[in-house]
Amino acid sequence: MLSVQLSSALSVDLIATVGPAGTAWLRLSMGALIFLAIARPPLRTLRRHDVPVLLGLGVATGLMTIAFLASIERIPLGTAVAIEFLGPLTVAAVRSHSGRALIWPALALLGIVLLTEPWAGEINLAGIGFAGLAAIGWAAYIVLTQRIGDHFTGIGALSLTVPVAAATAAVVGIPQSAGHLNLGILAAAFGLAVLMPVLPFALEMLALRRMTPTAFGTLMALEPAMGVLLGLLVLHQQPSITQFGGITLVVLAGAAAQRGGRRQPRSHQHTSTDPDLIGQGLK
Repeated sequence: MLSVQLSSALSVDLIATVGPAGTAWLRLSMGALIFLAIARPPLRTLRRHDVPVLLGLGVATGLMTIAFLASIERIPLGTAVAIEFLGPLTVAAVRSHSGRALIWPALALLGIVLLTEPWAGEINLAGIGFAGLAAIGWAAYIVLTQRIGDHFTGIGALSLTVPVAAATAAVVGIPQSAGHLNLGILAAAFGLAVLMPVLPFALEMLALRRMTPTAFGTLMALEPAMGVLLGLLVLHQQPSITQFGGITLVVLAGAAAQRGGRRQPRSHQHTSTDPDLIGQGLK
């Protein structure tokens, strides 16, 4: 979580130079090169009906990354993470097949209202809208990941999906960053790619070998709080007491959703295909 949110916080300066789509394209492209260098794409095991899902997963990842970076360009990091977190939280609640579980997304939504403080009259609708799109993308990512999770696992899957995500982001990212690229920008993008998705993926694999998916997902509910913390320390985004209360509600809702939203245990544990948008325990 620290690596993911540190990467997000440090991306703000790059966003100011090459734009959110340009930052997404550079970061995903560097990540794709790293994954291709350390893992061979499992093309021999690729089945025809897997192709649309893999392409959809890559496109969703690219669009989601652009949307999230566009949101943190406009609203505080912690608020953007909390709104995006509605995606996996809602998936977990719906999969519980219990009407009572829908109270957790509702509780998180209340927390987001406290975070955005619409009564203050300074609400950024574009930033909230982009974060909402990222939440939808995260939910779609979870569903698509599970469609192929039993067949493609580990770094090999990332060597298939991250290049597609990079190509998706390139459509807008290349024009947006044109004329602003230099060695310093490329080096910064490489460092951000190491922070996310490369390092979180390795740490996620180590974590999931040592704990249950439910425990993992419960801890991952702290993701919005980590966003607030890094926003405070790195970006000097000082939340109010009301906003602290809002982020607490989001964290509690995320942890509570694990009780009914988890999947049935399998004989072996699969990891996600894109740790850029963590929340794998909520799958």
